[in-house]
Amino acid sequence: MLTILGFAMIATFLVLIMMKKMSPIAALVLIPALFCVFVGKGAELGDYVIDGVSSLAPTAAMLMFAIVYFGVMIDVGLFDPIVRIILKFCKADPMRIVVGTALLAAIVSLDGDGSTTFMITVSAMYPLYKRLKMSLVVMTGIAAMANGVMNTLPWGGPTARAATALKVDATDIFVPMIPALAVGLLAVVVLAYVLGLRERRRVGTLTLDEELVHEPERETVLVGAGAEPGAGTGAAAGAGGHAGSRAGAGTGSASVSAAGGGEPVGSGDSTVRDDGSDDDFQGLDPNRATLRPRLYWFNALLTVTLLTAMIMALLPIPVLFLLGAALALTVNFPHIPDQKARIAAHADNVLNVSGMVFAAAVFTGVLTGTGMVDHMANWLVDTIPEGMGPHMGLVTGLLSLPLTYFMSNDGFYFGVLPVLAEAGQAHGVSTLEIARASIVGQPLHMSSPLVPAVYVLVGMAKVEFGDHTRFVVKWAVLTSLVILAAGILFGII
Repeated sequence: MLTILGFAMIATFLVLIMMKKMSPIAALVLIPALFCVFVGKGAELGDYVIDGVSSLAPTAAMLMFAIVYFGVMIDVGLFDPIVRIILKFCKADPMRIVVGTALLAAIVSLDGDGSTTFMITVSAMYPLYKRLKMSLVVMTGIAAMANGVMNTLPWGGPTARAATALKVDATDIFVPMIPALAVGLLAVVVLAYVLGLRERRRVGTLTLDEELVHEPERETVLVGAGAEPGAGTGAAAGAGGHAGSRAGAGTGSASVSAAGGGEPVGSGDSTVRDDGSDDDFQGLDPNRATLRPRLYWFNALLTVTLLTAMIMALLPIPVLFLLGAALALTVNFPHIPDQKARIAAHADNVLNVSGMVFAAAVFTGVLTGTGMVDHMANWLVDTIPEGMGPHMGLVTGLLSLPLTYFMSNDGFYFGVLPVLAEAGQAHGVSTLEIARASIVGQPLHMSSPLVPAVYVLVGMAKVEFGDHTRFVVKWAVLTSLVILAAGILFGII
């Protein structure tokens, strides 16, 4: 019964948010509370919630101060050079922008923290997507999948958990998997290329023609799925996820080319430039008052030091970001009113993300406290046919997709993986093969409603979680299966 109720609770949650019948916060709180009553443990709901909140409180604290820290770093211009490099590559071409999103997310993911990756990627790319009226779920989907592949780094979390649970060396898990993971990352880039071509056909190519720079702004409306209403002028429209992150301030007029098959409605000719001259198309306002160019190297050193300390685990991550945020605010904005203004500028993101994390704590608390997670995991393991014993690597890889999506990494790696490894050993499958197979589901896991970082991604991108889920699940499953197939083909799994 608990197995059925567990799956029913998860299915109800996903259906309601994807159909937009409930907000994610409301669904994360009310649905598990209702199912807790169905299980007959309504009187213990308070204990389950407190346990869930206690377990996720450090994560919420980390996200709160990480948002403030990286928000300040974006405000003061630390990442502007990255934005300019990406812009030179993108050339205002939707296909290049989507590929650039994948590359930027993969590079930034080297620090092993999903929240950091999403904050930097969205802050850099959001103005481009808004200005070209591209689909924002393409950005969130590609960023989540690229980060999911890179999340398998030994310091990223899943690999370390698998190594700890099975008492093996994390290096022995990760290093042999590098070829398969490289194929998975290549699959994300190829998918970005294909989706970028689709976006190019839908919206055309934005160009900045020097002859049009001083003409009055003209409203342009694009017809097509995913185009968002709003400030649809040729000039920069829409602020980024942070205050001060404005697209192309002072650039004047821009024109939209329909050569790729898009159907722009409006007047005016357009000329396509392919020389990569994007000096006026900055993404982050190059003249914003919060810039601190004289402190650039201090901020860069502070960020590198912070990330190094995080990787080396010198202090708990929430403590590191708390100290980093306090130091960044104090040095860059020594006057208290300026500090208050910076905190207020990022308050929306902090509140949205921390609120979502604590709401998710209700969901995980009930799922764990009632025993539904354990029953679901045991049922899935028990349904494995006896004849599949010699192929437990494949079975583990396939199970890692739904299990890491519907439950936390801790629940899967410490609760389910040891059982799968024991079953594999009984049929001659090594523990290392099981461990390697267990990490292939991470591209899908990064979009799980139980992953706090995904709320940073959709919150900053102003995307409904249900829309993101509908878009990303099929592509993330495909990416995970590509990694699994490559691992089997290369003899790794």
